[in-house]
Amino acid sequence: MIDPKTADLPDTTSNDIAALRFKFESGSPAGQLQLIPELIQAGESGLEVLMEFLLQSKSNPATLVAFKAYQTLESANSKVADEFLQTHFPNGIVPLNSERGIDYTPLQQLLKKQDFLSADRMTLQKMCELAGVDAVQRKWLYFTEVENFPIKDLQTINNLWFVYSEGKFGFGVQHEIWLGVGKNFLKFWPKIGWKNGNNWTRYPNGFTWDLSAPKGHLPLSNQLRGVRVIASLLSHPAWSNKSPES
Repeated sequence: MIDPKTADLPDTTSNDIAALRFKFESGSPAGQLQLIPELIQAGESGLEVLMEFLLQSKSNPATLVAFKAYQTLESANSKVADEFLQTHFPNGIVPLNSERGIDYTPLQQLLKKQDFLSADRMTLQKMCELAGVDAVQRKWLYFTEVENFPIKDLQTINNLWFVYSEGKFGFGVQHEIWLGVGKNFLKFWPKIGWKNGNNWTRYPNGFTWDLSAPKGHLPLSNQLRGVRVIASLLSHPAWSNKSPES
């Protein structure tokens, strides 16, 4: 007798799984993203493919594919998946590396909830911590402090924004847009929704704090003291490597 709970599920054979595994492992990032729903439909066997993928990419898992795989396992209602994530990724999918002992866990927690307004404020706080006691007290940055930020820390902050926004936000995204407009800030600001004509977007209500925002909209940088801080940030050597792959 057919169990009505499983009557509509596909009959996934070992050959089906083997074919899906091969397509996923050999596919491009875009192709892998398209295959994840098929792996979900394959049940526990499909989840195993995603778990193997995450283990293999654990040394550098800050990609959209890894994030989607992690997100899928987290919401799969599977004891095996839950135990896997708790064992291998207890602090989330992005390695929270810091050369100066900064704890980026609070930022990750806010981004994980997609509380982008609070995450934006936390980002400034963490960057001030990175700059030192004087910056923490004044609550803003000098461009010379930004120039001396460790690559590892900036990449950690960027990777958190990138993966939890599904590739839409982050300094690396802003860097690519800035290069695309020839480093022209007059073109850059409207492109990412910080200015409309002669009018600056008003903080906080004028900004869009969800994924409907323009690409590169977040995180923010204070322009009241000129462009030297954001110019130092967008030209930092942290972006000499490519942004996390899509």
